[in-house]
Amino acid sequence: MEGDCLSCMKYLMFVFNFFIFLGGACLLGVGIWVMVDPTGFREIVAANPLLFTGAYILLAMGALLFLLGFLGCCGAIRENKCLLLFFFLFILLIFLAELSAAILAFIFRENLTREFFTKELTKHYQGSNETDVFSATWNSVMITFGCCGVNGPEDFKAAPVYRFLNFNGDEVPEACCRREPQSRDGMLVNREECLLGRDRSLNKQGCYTVILNSFETYVYLAGALAIGVLAIELFAMIFAMCLFRGIQ
Repeated sequence: MEGDCLSCMKYLMFVFNFFIFLGGACLLGVGIWVMVDPTGFREIVAANPLLFTGAYILLAMGALLFLLGFLGCCGAIRENKCLLLFFFLFILLIFLAELSAAILAFIFRENLTREFFTKELTKHYQGSNETDVFSATWNSVMITFGCCGVNGPEDFKAAPVYRFLNFNGDEVPEACCRREPQSRDGMLVNREECLLGRDRSLNKQGCYTVILNSFETYVYLAGALAIGVLAIELFAMIFAMCLFRGIQ
């Protein structure tokens, strides 16, 4: 009877580790997609140090889970106590790190609000100055997503640095102008009318709403995936300890 329980525990341990292996592969894939995505998410991440750090943490966690899932599968099938103990300790460390990251994300969630981005844009944006990383990033985001400012073109009326450096008196930067197609290589529909703030040649929608709508599904998917991975890790640790104690 004890042998049957041990055998059952071994295969359950293998199944849970296989899911950890798959979860790590998914997180690794999401992390790589964030870093190389050509549709503009990379620029959004680069504009915020917290998001930029989070993307690399996601990448590292994915790679580590991928490796540990593989080791856990090997430890379960071979009934190797050293591998199981190694697996348990590292899964515990990852579990605590992920829990800490979730708590930090909740604490610093105000850094992702509309008000925060509006304040940063109006304070630091310099227009078409491509040597300034902040301004160049915002220009890339506005061109890629066909949007203007955080809330709309009115943001630039309250941007003192942009107003000071804007010798031509343009109402909005060129990055807010409509293009055909809407990409960096696209032709401006009507540059002169756009810079004067005329609606027909201007992207009027704010980037915050556009980006939120574009990535809302992915945010919920990432959250659900993270909760699933945490639950699987918890069960895997329990099975690892039970199997460790059952092996003679």
